Amino acid sequence: MAPLAATTSMVVIFVALLAVPVQVASDRELSPAQTGSWIMALFGIPAVLSLLLIWRYRQPLVLTGNVFVWIYLVRLGSGISWSDLVGASMLAGVIVTTLGPLRLTRFLTRWLPSSIVSALLAGAVLGFFIDLFSALNRELVLVGATLVAYLLARSVGRAWLPPMLPALAAGLAVAATTGQLHSVPGTSVLPAISLTWPTFSLTAIATVTPVVVLLMTLPTNIPSMVLLENHGYQPPKGVIGAVSGLSTIAGSLLGPSATSLSLPGVAICVAPETGERRLGPHVAAMASIGGLAIAVLGGVAAHTATIVPRELLVAAVGLAVVGIVANSLGSATRGPLLLGPLFTFAIAMSDMSLLGLGSFPWAIGGGITVSLLLERKQFLELASTSRP
Repeated sequence: MAPLAATTSMVVIFVALLAVPVQVASDRELSPAQTGSWIMALFGIPAVLSLLLIWRYRQPLVLTGNVFVWIYLVRLGSGISWSDLVGASMLAGVIVTTLGPLRLTRFLTRWLPSSIVSALLAGAVLGFFIDLFSALNRELVLVGATLVAYLLARSVGRAWLPPMLPALAAGLAVAATTGQLHSVPGTSVLPAISLTWPTFSLTAIATVTPVVVLLMTLPTNIPSMVLLENHGYQPPKGVIGAVSGLSTIAGSLLGPSATSLSLPGVAICVAPETGERRLGPHVAAMASIGGLAIAVLGGVAAHTATIVPRELLVAAVGLAVVGIVANSLGSATRGPLLLGPLFTFAIAMSDMSLLGLGSFPWAIGGGITVSLLLERKQFLELASTSRP
């Protein structure tokens, strides 16, 4: 039962997080073909590559579309064109591909403290958690039932019961009972393929590319590989970096993409509750097949925003990021740096947009600057002891 429960948990997380790109697509008024193609890039391409890596290396190398980047795209709004986002993400893929050979990963790990990255993530994600309660104010019964089911499932604390499963079930049941759940439009189940040719603007490159590179590398690929090493695996670091980058370049033609190891997915695969160590790759493979199924059903997934009430999507996103919020805030405040992460967190949550750049690049730069000025000793000590 444990491997099945672990697989179910990962697939339910995939389904819940599908609400994030659906929200982006709705806000940007993408066509069903564009949305379905983007879902294929976010779920299908990483799933196929995961299966190949798992088969080749016999390790739980779970690749997914980077959820932190999806959340970042929501925060960006519609100020940058879709084609410019595609160009910026493709450039990020090029940079990630070259990080390993140029030994730049070690540089990033050393001089960008994890607490500042965690503060950036917390600032980016906390708004979605807050939106959950705004949605609760608008739709008390629908969102309330979803929230209560989630809390009850977490209080039970059973490995075979991922909290998002009863939460989504309760929300969908209330939506169906109250007539808010609409039928699937007459459309092809398979996604239509719609390519977006990249355009390149300095604003998009300066605003998006460095943030995507950081989110693909520091909070996902690097800690995932460290976690695998801590459990006796030997992940092929160079291959993972190259696959992440090349997949991002190719996938971006279907929509702004960012492929990386899934830290929550890897954590589930190596957890003692999953069973014997040899079962980890099997769990990863089954979860990847689940992600591939979501991509194949992209034609239906593209219409999620018209089938499911928006408040339920908002609630699903808010609950899906609870773990990210908790872990990020804990890491950001653990020390020894405090002021730098605090400034990073505040700037990331703001609508600061100096020189046409969004708040995220300023959050990173501001946090590092503050730590260098006010916490220099702690900053340099961290840099000298950082793991390569």
